[in-house]
Amino acid sequence: MNIGIIGFGTVGSGAYEIAKAATDINVKRILARHGREGYENLDDIITHNIEDLIEDKEIDLVVEAIGGIEPARTYVLACLNAGKHVVTPNKNLISAYFEELTETASRNGVELRFTSTSGGGIPWLFNLMRTKRCDKITQVRGIVNGTCNYILDSMYDKGADFAEMLKIAQDLGYAEADPSSDIEGTDTLRKTVISANIAFDALLKEEDIYCYGIDTIEARDIAYLKEKGYTCKLLMNAKLTDAGIKAWVEPVACPLTSLEANVKANNNLITLVGESIGTQSFYGQGAGRLPTGESVVQDVIDIRDGIKMEYSEKNSKKYAACSCDEVQKYYIRHNKMSEDIMSFIEKYEEKEGVFYCISKPISVARMHDMGRHFKEEGKPMFFASIRE
Repeated sequence: MNIGIIGFGTVGSGAYEIAKAATDINVKRILARHGREGYENLDDIITHNIEDLIEDKEIDLVVEAIGGIEPARTYVLACLNAGKHVVTPNKNLISAYFEELTETASRNGVELRFTSTSGGGIPWLFNLMRTKRCDKITQVRGIVNGTCNYILDSMYDKGADFAEMLKIAQDLGYAEADPSSDIEGTDTLRKTVISANIAFDALLKEEDIYCYGIDTIEARDIAYLKEKGYTCKLLMNAKLTDAGIKAWVEPVACPLTSLEANVKANNNLITLVGESIGTQSFYGQGAGRLPTGESVVQDVIDIRDGIKMEYSEKNSKKYAACSCDEVQKYYIRHNKMSEDIMSFIEKYEEKEGVFYCISKPISVARMHDMGRHFKEEGKPMFFASIRE
């Protein structure tokens, strides 16, 4: 099989390295703005023109690894419409244009594969799709952002503050110069959209999901939760109910005995629940050049070998998003005890003018609306649901 690669950064070059070792896969063209150090021998197959990939009849499949929305969307659509299979690790693109891209692939009789968008090197989406062939998935959840997990795990182990561990994560290459997508929960949100759409045959959009990140957490939150027997993790959650799909992203206070609490460094732990199979969890590196590159090439090999990716939309209307009335208790830390907060507080402690609270059972929607309100007022709070 002849393939082309769009983008030759971290993931694109990782996919190239893995593809070299695969049988019967030949990288014929690479679209790159410039060469990459150490790959000067590839100058004869590097091009700056996307048409060189689209018009080449010998290229059967294109790997899109430039990331972002544009020009990635334009390039992917052009490749699909030209009758070429597409493999992409681009979670931004798949989350935002899931319906358009899957419909375009189907209309042209080609495959669109994106198992590396959620979980990086972990075969998460692959096994999610495999399980749902003969089971009904009722829930997906887990740690899907290695950057946030590294920060939270390090804060717990070292007693360090958020800003300090974020800077170290950036120095190590775990976090971007602009880390907002990770720490505000957007990256986790996109992976929730993709995972829920696959699990439930749905067409969720990012705006359907409540999302609150870890950008307001402080060392004192970690210390308080640690004293009570918890550690904090940022989790995706999506559940199939009779009313529809409830989906949300938020910090969670996990008991120290839980699987999630013991996920260290920048690893991921992603879980599905099926009616027949019960609970299954998948652990490993959620990102990285070679782990993600390997996941990309696994998709290429599946297409080469005729293994199809099933993402039916037959139940998309039945399984729509619904208001997230999931009820749970929350840990809340705020500098001011207003009447709005007092109305749903079960108990609290005050230390040096800071209020550490445990809420009565309240809905995800209400808690997130409250958190967003205080952020907009310039008085951000931190909260985490409490898992028993």
